[in-house]
Amino acid sequence: MTDGPEPDLEEIDNTVPHSARIWNYWLGGKDFYDVDREVGDGIARSNPGIVTTARAQRAFLCRAVRYLAGEAGIRQFLDVGTGLPTVDNTHEVAQRVAPDARIVYVDHDPLVLTHARALLTSTPEGVTHYIDADLRDPDAILRGAAGTLDFDRPVALMLLGVVAHITDDSAYDVVARLMAALPRGSHLVFSDSAEVVNPEAVRAMVRQWNSTSDNPRVNRTREQILRFFDGMELLEPGLVSVTRWRPEALPFGEPAEVDNVGGVARKN
Repeated sequence: MTDGPEPDLEEIDNTVPHSARIWNYWLGGKDFYDVDREVGDGIARSNPGIVTTARAQRAFLCRAVRYLAGEAGIRQFLDVGTGLPTVDNTHEVAQRVAPDARIVYVDHDPLVLTHARALLTSTPEGVTHYIDADLRDPDAILRGAAGTLDFDRPVALMLLGVVAHITDDSAYDVVARLMAALPRGSHLVFSDSAEVVNPEAVRAMVRQWNSTSDNPRVNRTREQILRFFDGMELLEPGLVSVTRWRPEALPFGEPAEVDNVGGVARKN
């Protein structure tokens, strides 16, 4: 189930790298082009920790969704900038805990749309849906999601690694608009790159990305990322390196930090 016509594969420009496909490459997926691998390898040379960071962000998604579907009782998820299917996608994690969970994925990359069927596998009790929309148009996202999600009941808004592509302060308005449409009891799950461990490497990564892509991104400080949670209750342990958000118990202490911070907040 998708909104709008299926894109023709000829519409996909395989000469321009795309963040969803590069992320897929870093996560061990197979849906990328040579240009994505080349840029991904170049970024990894500038910032050797990026592959570890990508996988740490996916692990954060899994822990956050398990918490929301389990302890918090959330049954609806709006995952914006979902990218290409790899392992432990939001619907898989949520429906393992709550088979009746309803998930709407949002992306605007034609290649992602061609793989929509791979995302749209759901338990019989639940629903998984995909809409073709851009984060910069929150009203279009809300209109598209309203056919699947009940906005009178709590929704978890997932924004992982995507808001950095809105490089000016309009990003705050976009996130606020999406959260304003959701009822009390809804949650925001947010993460993005930040200069935590190796600032120079993260800056170099962004410079390289912006020199090769038509979809630029920006680094925000921890304090700037914290602003996205304004007016909400930021759950423990707050905004932290994604590896340190409620990690599984380890026999040798806390996991190492990475250059990506995340948190989960509740709308009261």
